[in-house]
Amino acid sequence: MVPVTATLDRPTTHARRPGPAARDRRSRLAAEALLCASLTLVAFWWATGGGLTDLGGWESGLDSLGRLTGLLASVLLLVQVILMARVPLLERAFGQDHLARIHRLVGFTSFTGMLAHIGLITWGYAAGDLARVPGEAWDLTVDYPGMLLAVAGTACLVMVVVTSVRAARARLRYESWHLLHLYAYLGVGLALPHQLWTGQEFLASTARAVFWWTLWATAAGAVLVWRVALPLRRSLRHRLVVTGVVDEGDGCVSVTLTGRHLAELDVRAGQFFAWRFLTGPGWTRAHPYSLSAAPDGRSLRITVKDLGDGSRALRRVRAGTRALVEGPFGRLSDRAGAGAGVALIGAGVGITPLRALAEELGAAGRDVVVLHRFTDEPLFAREFTALAREHGIGLVPLPGPRRAADSWLGACTGGPLHRADDLTALRARVPDIAQRDVYVCGPDPWTRLVRQTLTAAGTPTDRVHSETFGW
Repeated sequence: MVPVTATLDRPTTHARRPGPAARDRRSRLAAEALLCASLTLVAFWWATGGGLTDLGGWESGLDSLGRLTGLLASVLLLVQVILMARVPLLERAFGQDHLARIHRLVGFTSFTGMLAHIGLITWGYAAGDLARVPGEAWDLTVDYPGMLLAVAGTACLVMVVVTSVRAARARLRYESWHLLHLYAYLGVGLALPHQLWTGQEFLASTARAVFWWTLWATAAGAVLVWRVALPLRRSLRHRLVVTGVVDEGDGCVSVTLTGRHLAELDVRAGQFFAWRFLTGPGWTRAHPYSLSAAPDGRSLRITVKDLGDGSRALRRVRAGTRALVEGPFGRLSDRAGAGAGVALIGAGVGITPLRALAEELGAAGRDVVVLHRFTDEPLFAREFTALAREHGIGLVPLPGPRRAADSWLGACTGGPLHRADDLTALRARVPDIAQRDVYVCGPDPWTRLVRQTLTAAGTPTDRVHSETFGW
């Protein structure tokens, strides 16, 4: 990589361009409003159906609170399924990082509500006597319709939640975690039917029945359409085939694929697909890999670092191997930002989607500067040099180990080992950073440090677009 050119030595003003970002904001507001309205509606039905009155007694109060927590947990569990279904409207509006945070929050909240529902309902049916709760739980399980299914579904959800805790995830291979996580679909599918069969809150009126069956159908339809039918259709139509595998050094390989009608793929630089390479055992587990070159309608390229079984196996993929894809996903594209000036900040293999973005945005005449943090050899050094020559992209290499645990810069920047110096160094290299749209990609802790520095530099939050790699 070569140092950034003198064009960045003085601040410039970059006008904002109108684009899809405003539509995405409206979509986010609409989705949030719909969720709040659904939760409010079921709480209203609970209250008007005697829920508030029942709180006056001990036994009836336990039963009433159990119904309320069950209703709210049911809505959130179905919302969780929709979040897992990779609905394009939500993917474009929120982006993967934001959706992952929402997914985690909704998941743990719905699981907590489900446990509260089980405990309160059982306690209420036991006439408020804790000593009778175990026996009542057994009677409910064997005597009530759908309860055995609900117990099996609860067990599946417990397994998913336990393996989603950070400490547990750190001990699991991605492939194992991914397989276990799919049991969330089975858990929801088994846990909720008993409420449709026996729950008075679901059957008390036509409006309530329509609401719950519509929510159920929406969740099931989202999974069938966007996790099953659309990926199969896309894979069959485009017939992606590996045409080359190139060793990029430092444990990274680039895989190039061609196919049919690739110009019809609605994919932008910076996005990723979930890939399944048909190489034998393990092909059923999808792995998310970003494009490392701007899509040109003729081929796609991904670049992957050896970080696990799936990524390690790509080094052995041969030309002619078929690939199935889900996607494209991610909001780390020009859809997120509307400014004419752009800064791309990546660490290690996190530079992969930014390499594709630099190519696409540079060719479109955008004012692009790339800051790349790396320890040994930079990835795509020759390609970035060529992009700088062809499109005038500014390059800021940040080599060497990190200067300190609370700094995201490389040792080459010098200065005291404290975070305040990150701000000074950033402003020295990109004086107009507060006027640019900034795209950040790297490990989560590193990305948080970059965002903190950008905030201190005055870059508005809505102009910082980040994506972390990890699971």
